[in-house]
Amino acid sequence: MTKSGVGGALVIGVDAGATSTRVAVHTLDGTRVGYARAGAGNPTAHGMAKAVAAVREALSAALDGLDVGRVVASLAGIAGYVPELAPELAKVWADHGVAEGPRCEGDLLIGYVAGSAEPDGALLLSGTGAAAARITGFRLDVVADAMGWLLADAGSGFWIGRAAAVAVVDAFDRGLPVTAVDDPAERLVPLVARDFLGAERPDTPRAVAARIVRLAQADHMRLATLAALVGRAAAAGDPMAVTIVEDAADRLVETLRRVHVSGPVVLAGSVLTSEGPVRAAVTARLPGVPIGTARDAAGAAAWLAARPLLGDEAKARHGAFTGLSP
Repeated sequence: MTKSGVGGALVIGVDAGATSTRVAVHTLDGTRVGYARAGAGNPTAHGMAKAVAAVREALSAALDGLDVGRVVASLAGIAGYVPELAPELAKVWADHGVAEGPRCEGDLLIGYVAGSAEPDGALLLSGTGAAAARITGFRLDVVADAMGWLLADAGSGFWIGRAAAVAVVDAFDRGLPVTAVDDPAERLVPLVARDFLGAERPDTPRAVAARIVRLAQADHMRLATLAALVGRAAAAGDPMAVTIVEDAADRLVETLRRVHVSGPVVLAGSVLTSEGPVRAAVTARLPGVPIGTARDAAGAAAWLAARPLLGDEAKARHGAFTGLSP
């Protein structure tokens, strides 16, 4: 069934990330008329072919039943964006009957707009990675960190999880009894040790430490999942976890202060968008700063595409696109 909105016009927004790709189709009043998701769309992390295929799959599903002749603007926010992607996406749009391909932006701008309709402000992101960005006139101005998990991304989920694994390995290497693995308390050591070991119980504390190290080396990205355990332990008052949380918050806010001049700060990424100790510690360090939370990034991309067409109505309609309250 063909759907239409204000003036029959449609806009497309794309949020392509390291784990999934989302495409949203909206009318100019913000009503969502199409939505779909597919696999990872980061061309730097997963390769150009896989990224393009993911966007193609999600776009096809989101446009199903819609009159593509009514698409008047599109914008794609791409994690790991490279210029070579733009002509590839233009081909995908043309294959679907949309004459003009999407304007392409990095994911940091889209993350900011997913939490604010103000033209100037800053984004602070902590998910698997970490970054801060200054936004000026709805354009990406300055970026801090975002240098990757291996050497940077201070305060990210990976950074937090690695700090937890380091602390737990050190505790067992110093002779903490193997029985600590089965401590029922919401403490960081047993939570992390059980996450790695499952039902396995090495004979000595040193063997516990060595086993955790080997498992972490075999799959280093699993360290990022430990951030949730740090949050649980810190909420329960575990001193080791609280120290990691406070250190992460200090580093994130230090990164933010390198770019934030004025306006709101939008928190993005799973570590900061979910209620928990890290978010609380970060916001406590920003007294008097308006804080927003990133919501629907695909809707934010659609709003950015529509904004030049909306004129004075743009700000009022932002919430309809992103799921934020007006």
